[in-house]
Amino acid sequence: MTQDPLTLYKLITLYMLDRVTFPLTKAQIGDFILGHDYTNFMTLQQVIAELIDADLIRAASRHNRTYLEITDEGRNTLSYFGNRVNDSIKEDISSFFAAHEMEMRSESAVQADYYKSTSGEFEAHLQVKEKDVTVVNITLSVPNEDTAAAICSNWQKKSQSIYQYLISQLF
Repeated sequence: MTQDPLTLYKLITLYMLDRVTFPLTKAQIGDFILGHDYTNFMTLQQVIAELIDADLIRAASRHNRTYLEITDEGRNTLSYFGNRVNDSIKEDISSFFAAHEMEMRSESAVQADYYKSTSGEFEAHLQVKEKDVTVVNITLSVPNEDTAAAICSNWQKKSQSIYQYLISQLF
């Protein structure tokens, strides 16, 4: 039985999101799907948009990244049609996760965003999450957007050492 390629790409995306305990970014899913030449960038964007529209996945945008999570309806759909993803693709996904899981988990766990506050300053909101538990939650008020953006960028790179410093100083 042949299947529509878009359906296969949707099932691959659902399968990937179902195999992790943290949200994946569009870029992470793209790294796998585009890296294995399953499809092109525009088709992948269409697939993700259709999955969101069908409420099979949900998207949350934070500071130039879109994080994707499977919904209960997505899991239900995958339980019916997941067998259409062949074993070699599943093995490729497992290998991809084995090689990249720590960096993907870190990228998802470390969150940073900024916004303009009612006082006119910018607030950089920095977090580290483990599963659904917030481990660190810091909000810094700064005078301008460039500073807030730089703080968010540096948080992505330095959150672990900052967290270790805070723990060593506070305990």
